[in-house]
Parts: sequence; C-alpha cells; structure tokens
Amino acid sequence: MSSPVLTEGDSVPLLLSRPLAPDSGLLQAHIATMAANARYSNMGPLHDMLREALGAHLGAPHLALMANATLGLMLALRALKVGGEVITTPFTFAASAHAISWAGATPVFVDVEPGGVNIDAEAIAAAITPRTEAILAVHAFGLPCDCAALQKIATQHGLALVFDAAHAFDLRQNDQPIHRWGDATVYSTHATKLFHTAEGGVVVSRDAEINTAVQQLANFGFHAPGQASAIGLNAKMSEMHAALGLAVLPQVAQERAARVALRETYSRALAGVADITLLAATDDCTDSAQFLACRVADSRPESTRDEIVDDLHANGIDARAYFNPLSSSFPHYRDSGSVRFPLPHAKSAAKRVFCLPFHSGVSPRHVDSIARIIATHLSA
Repeated sequence: MSSPVLTEGDSVPLLLSRPLAPDSGLLQAHIATMAANARYSNMGPLHDMLREALGAHLGAPHLALMANATLGLMLALRALKVGGEVITTPFTFAASAHAISWAGATPVFVDVEPGGVNIDAEAIAAAITPRTEAILAVHAFGLPCDCAALQKIATQHGLALVFDAAHAFDLRQNDQPIHRWGDATVYSTHATKLFHTAEGGVVVSRDAEINTAVQQLANFGFHAPGQASAIGLNAKMSEMHAALGLAVLPQVAQERAARVALRETYSRALAGVADITLLAATDDCTDSAQFLACRVADSRPESTRDEIVDDLHANGIDARAYFNPLSSSFPHYRDSGSVRFPLPHAKSAAKRVFCLPFHSGVSPRHVDSIARIIATHLSA
C-alpha cells in the first residue's frame, strides 16, 4: 500500500509556497541598528544597504526599492511618461493590468503564444496603433518572454518596454540578467517570492535617468527637500522591510539549490504521467526557482485541470489554478474597450495550467504521492 501524502508532523496543508525564513541573528542585529539610528523609513541606512546588496547580486547598477512591485510598475510607466495605451497580457496576476490603469494609461490585451503562457510578439505587432505608447510583458512563472522579439518591436515603433518580472528574481539567460532587456524591469519581493522583504519590490532601470525619475516619483516627486518636480506618491520601502531583506538574502542560494533539485524530482516523477507537461525554461536560462507549473494536454476535457486540483486539495495539497480568471475578464476591463482581440491561447492556458507546491519543505515522498494522485485521476 502506498504511503499517504501527509502524515503526522507534516504541515497541513502542504503549501504552494513557503516564505524563506530570515537569519534570526542578522535580523535582530539589523533591527538593533535601526533602533539605534532612530531611522525607520525615508531611505535610511538599511534601505541603502539592501539597495547596494541587491544591485551587486542582480548585476543592476540602476536599481530602486519600492514598498511593493505594483507601485514599481506604476512608477516605471510614469517615469517613462506613458499615458496612452499599453499592450499587455491577460494571463497574469491582476496587478499587472491594474498598475497600467493606476499609472493613467489603458491596458490593451493580446494573446499569449500558442501552447504557452507568455505574450505573443506577433500579436503585439498586429495590435499597435497610433495610440500605443508601451508594451508591458510578464515573465509568467519565471519563464522568460521572447525578449529579443519584444525589444525589436518596441524599438521599431518607438514604444516603451517594461517587464513585470515578479516571478523572475535573478533570472538569467545566456548568463545575462533578464533585466538587460527593455527600459525597466520590476521584481517582486513579496513574502511568497524566493527572495522577499515581506512586502516590497525592485525596479531595475535601463539607465540612470530613468532610475532617478523612479526614485523621485517614489518620494512624492521631490528632487530636493520640499521641492517636488513631479506628481509623485509614497512608494518608499521602510527600514523594517529592508532589515528583513538583508536577513533573507543570505538564505536565497541554499533555497534556490533545493528548489532546482526539487524540480528534477518532480520531472522524474511526472515523466511517466500521460497528458501532463511540466513547464520549464529553455536550456539557455537559469531556473527562476519560483513556480512549479504544469499543463494538461489539449486532448483532455477543460474540466480536467480543476478536477486534478480538487483531488490534490482533498489530500491536503495546496495546488493552484493560475491564472484563472484572466485579467481581461474583469468587468472594468471587459467593458472598457481593453479587450479588442481574440484570446484563445490565453483562455486555454487559464483552463489547463496549474501550479504545485514548490519549496524546500516539499519532500520526494510528497512529490511521489502528488504524481500518483495526478496519474490516478488521469487513468480513471
């Protein structure tokens, strides 16, 4: 008889993600420094330490810390003076499109690649009008977009190019950071991400001019004490969040290695399961180590994915059906002219893609049981 998925002593449920615990000694030391300096916000010493540490870690000389990644997307668009229409993907978390709207622009949704999860370059090119001012692409599940194709389109048409890299912290392609493309790339440091500050975000800009604009906008638009040259807002990362980030960053390499090994364990376990594909980056990319995403074959009924997720939930496993519903289905976008093009591939992905628990708390025994549950459902 096979062993159960969860036994006494296991976490219940087996969570999709597990925030990386900080080094407690480092965290306490940074909090003591914060208290001794009596600096709790307003870009204090810990904020600057984290900015420098992340700049070195990511290979990003033009970097700004944010209170969250949604604000980072908004301010990147504002710094680039985007105010018209922004072509984007419907297959993403709500924040991507919401940031476009809050920045004063209008999202226009186009389809993802056939059988894929990232925005289709050909669909972007076909959707460009005189009102188009930018492209906001998303590296869904940490899988890189066709950045070269998107950059070519943006350059040819004089469009700003912003990447939502919430899932793609320290993703590298051909040993180059993914943020080398575009005008700005925004990473999330929310607690669910590999590297986190509980709440937070990072904007990496193409050059110093954009970076300066982002930082000023994040501090009420001030370019000097009390002098605002733009209509900014408060998007500053606090010293407490920076302290947490400084205490988490040294733990990232070990957790990443554990997740890379876990992906291999999943790959072996699911290799013999018919009609399930494990989504993975191409061989020229590092593993973002953020999500373990699977796709149900098109030959199966659309209901199959949800049935599998329900089976996993019944066994105490926190699987998720991402991204369903699509952002384009929200009433404020559906009824405002943002949905102008057919989205068959995005709709298919929304019905067929799901994510499995992916962190160092997932054991090989868990993976074997998860694969068995999926295989049993598909063979029924």
